[in-house]
Amino acid sequence: MPPRPRLKPFAGSIRTRTPRLGIGSGVFSSYARRIQLFSPSSSFRSEPTSRSYSSSAEQPPPAPPSRWYSDLKARLGKCIMFGCSREQARQAASVARALATEWRMLTAGAEGFLTGGRRGIENQQVVWGEMDSFGHVNNANYIRYAESARVNWIIHFASVDLPNSVRWRELMTPKSTGLIMKSIKAEYKFPMTYPDTISAYHKLRSLPSASDTSLVLDCVILSHNHKRVAARTEEDVVVYDYKAARKTAVPSFALDVFRDVWRRQEEEIRRARTRIWSLVRDVEALEKETWDRKDAVEDLGVAGGGQR
Repeated sequence: MPPRPRLKPFAGSIRTRTPRLGIGSGVFSSYARRIQLFSPSSSFRSEPTSRSYSSSAEQPPPAPPSRWYSDLKARLGKCIMFGCSREQARQAASVARALATEWRMLTAGAEGFLTGGRRGIENQQVVWGEMDSFGHVNNANYIRYAESARVNWIIHFASVDLPNSVRWRELMTPKSTGLIMKSIKAEYKFPMTYPDTISAYHKLRSLPSASDTSLVLDCVILSHNHKRVAARTEEDVVVYDYKAARKTAVPSFALDVFRDVWRRQEEEIRRARTRIWSLVRDVEALEKETWDRKDAVEDLGVAGGGQR
């Protein structure tokens, strides 16, 4: 069986003013040449939900491949199985601990999703009754996950923006100005099954303006068992004036908060991606100190005389 291609680390930082990271940009092409992916037929691309950084002077690091977690875990396991010194074992344990405790924040954050603080759904159990006759979680349940996460995302702003707490809560009621789902599109990545645990988060796809009458949101649903994205939704939510029975502009109190959210999303993209590529470099260094060094000899334990 041919060796599995490895994820190469991103080295360096970008300080220049460059175009958006896009499929046809020179920046994209440079990164694509520097990063080796999981199969020869794979093509590197940024996820569609993390594509706008126009408000920042500094371009973020490139998006990691979708299965960065499983790739690093497998590579780390190979180093451990080959045989490590005490110091190398300590380094491996540090990376393993980071993967186990940070995978959710990093997976979501690399695309700009903010976690924690009641911003969505976290640690919700998948129940047996959510599966259908095909033996996997029914597609309709992903829409329900996204719906609950969206309501929590909006309501949590009531605790962030206390002077407008009541108005934030009323956005999810038909009393005055509220939010109505215009359309939702789901993309299913793989079939989840019981038992599992999910987390779901929302983010602004673009920064709304004072004249906009809708919000375009992205949602990501994470499987804890598989440590990766199980589904995504794209949602168009209309701002509706129930008293006048017509669409209306995004309220000014919400615009102020959304500007801060947008800034935090971009900061989180940089933080999470920087952290992921840092872990990649740590694993790369460990590989070069164990099985990938020139004089490497596998530790076969007692059967091999304990030689390395």
